Amino acid sequence: MTKPAKKYSQAARLHDVIRLLEARYGATVEELVEECQVNRRTIYRDLQAIADAGYPLVREREADGRTLYRFITGFKNIPPITFSLPELMTLYFCRGQLSFLRGTPFSDDLDAIFSRIRSSLPPRSVAHLERLAEAAAPRFQGIRDYSSKKEILRRLREALLYQYRCTLIYAPPHRSGQEYLFDPYTLLFYKDSLYVGGYAHNRQGLRLFLVDRIQELHCSDTRFEIPEDFRLADLTGNAFGLINDQPLALKVRFGPAVAHLIRERSWHPAQQLDEQEDGSVLLSFEAAGEQEILSWLYSYLPHVEVLAPPTLRKTFAAGLRQALKAMAKK
Repeated sequence: MTKPAKKYSQAARLHDVIRLLEARYGATVEELVEECQVNRRTIYRDLQAIADAGYPLVREREADGRTLYRFITGFKNIPPITFSLPELMTLYFCRGQLSFLRGTPFSDDLDAIFSRIRSSLPPRSVAHLERLAEAAAPRFQGIRDYSSKKEILRRLREALLYQYRCTLIYAPPHRSGQEYLFDPYTLLFYKDSLYVGGYAHNRQGLRLFLVDRIQELHCSDTRFEIPEDFRLADLTGNAFGLINDQPLALKVRFGPAVAHLIRERSWHPAQQLDEQEDGSVLLSFEAAGEQEILSWLYSYLPHVEVLAPPTLRKTFAAGLRQALKAMAKK
């Protein structure tokens, strides 16, 4: 005997679906159709509405081929979050640093977060917050535009949140795109650029992909587990930046005119800084990524001298000669 059709609003039905998913370790679309006495299309629409409302809904493929929808365990135990005024100022400051994400789903999420903050405060406090936004204003040069990657980033965000295996098409410079089966572990921000790191099944190893060069990305229903011993350093190794190739034992002299800039920052966890009588400094450390190191060194011309290793000194000098030769032709 079939159940009588239920007559209730979408809000009431959504409440029932949420209750069912909370009470069980998930449910299939067919089970929800039976419980709510509506068609499959309506249930799919309800599940999307629940996910859009911020519920951590995941789908998992069972051994028997069924797809189970459930909530991430423990999400109900997350307490409400409140902020002090200094904490809100810090949030506004951090939001400003992410302005390069304008036009992406992350920017949409930030707008939604700050809209909720404003809606919970009296008008006078909202006005003060807007002033705080102007009190912490960043300045960028050469900003990347990720708005064209909005759909790719939306899918990538879903894959990162729910650990869905992906298929992506990646095209390095001057080469055609190649397909990868990929488990995304982390989203990395480096020098105003977004990278996604994880396990590439084609290469049977960890890889970093620049989001700018991802042409397509699609999530599957297959979930993966991030190894418990995974660390970000597994992706970057001993790289000065992100390129992890042959390590170099670097020793560089920075002249007095820029020595204060070198002293003010930490360039490597194992660096050694030696002060010289003429006001210059010697910086020594071991790191990989020759091209990134060269780019950094060239930014301090003419107040920089590469002392070691000899191969890097030779490459550094060759780059200078090439630039001078190109200028002499003009």
